[in-house]
Amino acid sequence: MHMTHRSLFLFTAICLGWLSFTACAAEAEVEERFPIDHSELDRTNTHTFSSYADVLEPAQNAVVSVTTARIVETMRGGRGGVNPMEEFLRRFYGLPESPSGSDRPSGEREERVERRVPSGIGSGVIISSDGYILTNNHVVSDDSGRAVDEIKVQLSDGSQVDAELVGRDRRTDIALIKIAREGLPYLNMADSEQLRVGDVVFAVGNPLGIGQTSTMGIVSAVGRTNLGILGSEGYENFIQTDAAINRGNSGGALIDAQGRLVGINTAIMSQTGGNIGIGFAIPITMARQVVMDLIDSGEVMRGYLGVSIRDLDSDFAEAFELPGTDGALVEVVQEGSPAANAGIRRGDVILRVDGRVIRSVSSLRLTVAGLRPGSEIDIDVHRDGELKTIPVVLGSLDDPVADLDAPTSPLEGVELKEVTPALRDEMDLREDRGILVASVDPRSPYASALSAGMVILEVNDEQVDELADLRSKLVSGRVNRLWVSFRGNRGYIALRMP
Repeated sequence: MHMTHRSLFLFTAICLGWLSFTACAAEAEVEERFPIDHSELDRTNTHTFSSYADVLEPAQNAVVSVTTARIVETMRGGRGGVNPMEEFLRRFYGLPESPSGSDRPSGEREERVERRVPSGIGSGVIISSDGYILTNNHVVSDDSGRAVDEIKVQLSDGSQVDAELVGRDRRTDIALIKIAREGLPYLNMADSEQLRVGDVVFAVGNPLGIGQTSTMGIVSAVGRTNLGILGSEGYENFIQTDAAINRGNSGGALIDAQGRLVGINTAIMSQTGGNIGIGFAIPITMARQVVMDLIDSGEVMRGYLGVSIRDLDSDFAEAFELPGTDGALVEVVQEGSPAANAGIRRGDVILRVDGRVIRSVSSLRLTVAGLRPGSEIDIDVHRDGELKTIPVVLGSLDDPVADLDAPTSPLEGVELKEVTPALRDEMDLREDRGILVASVDPRSPYASALSAGMVILEVNDEQVDELADLRSKLVSGRVNRLWVSFRGNRGYIALRMP
């Protein structure tokens, strides 16, 4: 479970593209494999229920336990290897490392061995008979945000099988894994957009690693956003429930009273880490779109508009002559973006996208991101007291030149600033050059290596004074050497780049 702060400025971004007939056919085939049951839930409440066992049994058979591990390399000597206390003292108190072989008996030598380090435990939901399983991205990621090396799945019959990672999406916290089995029990998906507050739901998963558990509650709220659970770049649209969710439930199923999958349990809100009746699940309609993209192309394709936007309050509504506070106010339009090319202007208030009402910044981000790059849409805006409909062809969020609010930092989740005389005086720095680590998001893949206040002086033994230097000298796919200054001391940091 994780919590982070959201950015005040949100936007959505993109490049132009088109899909070939082959790609469209493949997409249709994937979509057909995971149908949505659009029939409404029976809410007549005319029946007296003494048990939900028949509703829960299929779900219990389709929910699995997911365990993960990292594989690390260590050096082992011929007679028992490295002394753990010696290694601790060397790493944290500066005890010098013995020269290779200088204090070893004759004939003894080190060997490189692999060690399996457990990473975490969670849950998953089988969504097809041929072994596709939905879970959370954070279930199959290590503490630094990288994919784990090993994933194992325990089925309801107690058997344990290896799973492969098909793909994962950090922005929605969805991951798709697959096991080599056929004829598996799986859950049908319902239309989670039809959920209403008060609908009965069940959370099924493996809380605290004690074994499969089912809990009951209701839908407490829908469309929960701005919680900061997925970070400033995340797409939050959570179902809130009071069905008990605890650690280990992540990736498990939230099902309705007809046994259909409506959500993937993801997070809890708690000061103690335990259940207090506020749990959150990703709507299955959102998760399903991610699944189709991952199977079809291995990545999630999101639409991009190219605007910086803000929510409206009563003062803004009066200033822009609006009847209410629904909508998203355009503050900046990126030059050359789909929005600019279509004629959207600063000061426009976006009210609808293809007929869907836009009530806030969050709803605009979710709506645009849920559309494909290259989609032709109509955007209704309020401009100078009039309603205008503007046709727009969306771009792609993955287009690097179309990223208006993209951070200038080449290190994800790390805010960097070039050291200047003014910054040196302001921050009372001891260095008069280099790149200052101003802040580090706890979910950044570099959070374990970098700390706020560090000054990066060199990368791979080359001096860096500007962000452009840092970006050009960091080498992808390898461990980079950083020479840093921190609290009056200088030393090396090893930083692995994806």
